[in-house]
Amino acid sequence: MNRDTAEPQVDGFPGTRAKEWVDYHQSTAALSTYVYDFVWDRTAPAEGPFCTDVDGNVLMDFTSHVAAAPLGYNNPTLMERLREFDLVDPLKVAGQDFYVAGGHHLPESQDVPGPAGLMDRLTRLTEHYGMDTVFLSNSGAEAVENAIKVSYDVSGGAKHGVTFEGAFHGRTLGALSLNRSKEKYRRHFPEVAGIVDVPYCDDRTCTPETCSCGFFFGAAGDEPESRLRRKLDPDRGHLPPEEVAYLIVEPVQGEGGYRFPSEAFTDEVAALADEHDLTVIADEIQTGLGRTGEWWASDHSALEPDLICSAKALRVGATVGREELFPDEEGRLSSTWGAGDLIAAAQGALTIDIIEEEGLLANATARGRQFVERLEDADRAVVEDVRGLGLLLAVEFDTKDRRDAVQEAALARGLLTLGCGHETLRVLPPLDVTAREVDLGADLLVRAIDDAA
Repeated sequence: MNRDTAEPQVDGFPGTRAKEWVDYHQSTAALSTYVYDFVWDRTAPAEGPFCTDVDGNVLMDFTSHVAAAPLGYNNPTLMERLREFDLVDPLKVAGQDFYVAGGHHLPESQDVPGPAGLMDRLTRLTEHYGMDTVFLSNSGAEAVENAIKVSYDVSGGAKHGVTFEGAFHGRTLGALSLNRSKEKYRRHFPEVAGIVDVPYCDDRTCTPETCSCGFFFGAAGDEPESRLRRKLDPDRGHLPPEEVAYLIVEPVQGEGGYRFPSEAFTDEVAALADEHDLTVIADEIQTGLGRTGEWWASDHSALEPDLICSAKALRVGATVGREELFPDEEGRLSSTWGAGDLIAAAQGALTIDIIEEEGLLANATARGRQFVERLEDADRAVVEDVRGLGLLLAVEFDTKDRRDAVQEAALARGLLTLGCGHETLRVLPPLDVTAREVDLGADLLVRAIDDAA
C-alpha cells in the first residue's frame, strides 16, 4: 500500500468473510459495544489511516480505535524500532516486586524502553504540574480507580467526590459511580457513596452572564455564581470543602458528546480548586498524549491537575501525580500486571518519542484546523456545529437519526467514524495524518452528509 496515493475502496460491507468472523467472535463473546462489522485483516496492507478488511475493502479509519491507536496502522518508525525487541516470555511482569531491563544498559540508553522508560517519559511530560510519580495499570478505568483511591487516602477521611454531568470515566464500579452520561452504564449497579455532580459547560464561548448549561446561575441583575461555588460555600452550601476528597473532570468531555468547555468554566473550576485546596483529577484518557495539539488537554486551560489519568494512546493505564499524594505504605496500591506489559510499555514510550521527533503536536493543531475549515462546506441545514481542539474533532447534527444516517453513509464510502453524546459524530484521525488525507476524509464526510440530508 502506498499511503501517498491510497484511497478507500468498498465493494460491499460487511462482506461474506467479515460476517463469518463476526459470527465466530460473537459465539463466545459477552455482548459489548460493536459499532461496525469491521474485521481488520492484520496480514493485509495497512498504514496510517488506511486499513484493509478480510473481504479486501480498503477503509479510512478516522476513529484511531477511539484514540487508542494514535499513530494509526503500522507506523514505519514504530515498527522499525519494535523489530529490535527480541521477544521473550513472560512479556507481562506480575506485581510491582520485579523489574525488567534490556540487558546491562542503563535505562536511558536502551533502544527499546520498558516500563521504567515509559514512566520516566510521563514524569517529563507532566513536570510543569510538579508530577514525579507514576502508577501503571492495565486500562483507563484502572487509572481512574487508582486516582480516586490515592485521593481518598491522602484526604485523611474525606467522603465526597465531585463529578460533572455528562461525565464518563470507565466501567469498573468505582469509575461507574462517577459517570453521568448514559444511564445504562450505571443502572442497578452499586455505587460509591458521597458523589456529588454539577453541570458541565456545553458552550465553549459562554461567559458567566450568558451561561445556559446551569453551571453559572443568578437572577436578573445579580452577579452570576457557579453551582460549584454555592455548594462549597461555608455558609450557604451543603458540601464542606474539607470533606471533598477529589474533583474529577474531563478537560473535554468524550462520551458525553465532545463538549469543549468555555474559559469561564475552567477558570472557575481552577479558582475553586485553589481556594479550597481540592485535589483535582484530570481524566486525560481520550484527550491526552498530543490528541489536542498539546500533550494534555489541561494544558489549554487554567486547570492545574494534581493527578492525571492516562491510557488509550499510552497503550497502558497510568496514574501520574506528585509523590506526596501517593500512599507511603507498601501494598496500599498494587496490581498483578503493575510492573508493566513489556510490549505495551515499549509502544507507549516509543509513541511519545515519535510524537516529539516528528512534530506531531503541531501537525495535530494544523490538520485539525484544516478539517474544521473543510467541513464548512457541509450542508448547514443539518449540521448544528463543527468543533475541535487539535485532532479531537466533532460534528453535531440536528437529530440523532441524522447523525446515525451520516455515520452509515460515511461507512458506505469507506470512512470509519464514531458517535458520542446524542447527536454528535466524533472524528479522530491518527496524529500523523497528512493534509491530503484530511482533505480526502473531509470530502467523504461532506458527501455522506449530503446523502443523509
